[in-house]
Amino acid sequence: MARSGFDPGQLSETQQLALETYTSVTNQEPTAAIPLLQRSEWNVQIAIAKFFDGEAPDPVAEARAALPSSSAAQSLPRETLLNGASTLPRSPSREPAPRVVPRPDSQRSYTPPLLFQILLMPFNVLTRLVGGSFFLVGYLVSFVPRILPGSIVRNAPPRIRSGRRPLSPRDTAARFAREFEEDYGSHNLHFFEGGYAQAYDLAKKDLKFLLVLLISPEHDDTSSFVRETLLSPEVTEYINGQHDDLVLWAGNVQDSEAYQVSTALNCSKLPHAALVVHTGQDSSTSMYAIARIAGLTPPSAFVAQLRKPIDQHTPALRRIKARRREQRAARNLREEQNNAYERSLAQDRERARQRREAEAAQARAAEAARAKAAEEEREAQTVEQWRLWRATSIAAEPGPDVKDVTRLSIRMTSGKRAVRRFTSQAPLEELYAFVECYDLLQSNNRSPAAKPEGYEHKYGFRLVSPMPRTVFDVGAGGTVGSRIGRSGNLIVEPVDDAEEDG
Repeated sequence: MARSGFDPGQLSETQQLALETYTSVTNQEPTAAIPLLQRSEWNVQIAIAKFFDGEAPDPVAEARAALPSSSAAQSLPRETLLNGASTLPRSPSREPAPRVVPRPDSQRSYTPPLLFQILLMPFNVLTRLVGGSFFLVGYLVSFVPRILPGSIVRNAPPRIRSGRRPLSPRDTAARFAREFEEDYGSHNLHFFEGGYAQAYDLAKKDLKFLLVLLISPEHDDTSSFVRETLLSPEVTEYINGQHDDLVLWAGNVQDSEAYQVSTALNCSKLPHAALVVHTGQDSSTSMYAIARIAGLTPPSAFVAQLRKPIDQHTPALRRIKARRREQRAARNLREEQNNAYERSLAQDRERARQRREAEAAQARAAEAARAKAAEEEREAQTVEQWRLWRATSIAAEPGPDVKDVTRLSIRMTSGKRAVRRFTSQAPLEELYAFVECYDLLQSNNRSPAAKPEGYEHKYGFRLVSPMPRTVFDVGAGGTVGSRIGRSGNLIVEPVDDAEEDG
């Protein structure tokens, strides 16, 4: 499939979402990411795992490539890692560099509780005695190693032979840096403070070179290599000069992680240096070892063997970095535009919400006003019905022949004065009803009305005697004669709502 000829517009919405998610995590070009997503059946998790862990090569292609060299591979002598002989054929240019992730949890020994240690102590002693007996027999009988398969001895992890305590990758890197400084003194090299997998991922993500150094204190050439080559001013100056574009990771093959790295990189001779980088030629996710330096090497030759592949691959890496920066800038611009659009949309939604709330509040206020007006109208109609009923039930004014009366002069709120006589035994409420219905009593158009059911009338005024000022409250009850006397001058004073509630 031609990567440059693929049109992203042909992707479906789900595929475009997968592509955007994948490129945001890996910072890879869409033209290089699409073929990997297609090989992963558009599964983002599988594609990201292939990008960071390395895509497995095609087994058919490997089998075809291995056919011509199978006889030569069988004729090569099989020797150990430390004696410096080559065990696997290598491509003269570059080889795949897989990602190695150690499993420290399976390497750490389990310490049982103290109670179980005490209970198992006899079995531990017996096991050590039996193991010591077999070790003594194996030491005395020299032909035992010849009977055992050679792969058992050769493939045994160095950590078991050396008895080094297994640690996490980050702690292992810290231990290596500490031991390196203790053995060779202070130096100017900046080792990566983490595991090989973290250094591998950093180099792949940031398009940097990964320089892998593998040494073993048991090797005779290690001390000379470190003191004369690695820590020489020429090599140190060159490596530090490439600090922005190079990640330096080193390990002791006696540790589990470094031993697994040496096996994965087909390390054949120690000390060993491998330059790993993402070339982007065969696969968009694989990392390759583009240079190897094995054994003792003069500082000038060491620098030359590093400078040549770095100079060859630096322009391509810079072009890829420039494209990634452009894509990142375009992606940031799109994100800023999307964020601005979302903010504008949120503001429009907020204004629309406020407008709807204001309209709803106005509608509620209008509805409340209509309800209040309707209630006031109903109340006014009820009051008017009560006044019509009460006007018909007020007793007529006593005649001149009635002696037990009270003559009153009442000044209304309109300024008119009404003079009327009431029987002394008439209740005070009768006087209030007369004032309330005075306008109806003066008119002749009084239609009969029934008393409103469930209505209790409240008078909105009070009767007051000015000299001396005396308030005749209707709520206090009593008769006209007992409260006012034989005669009196009264003033009608309106009562506002606040005084009435108080």
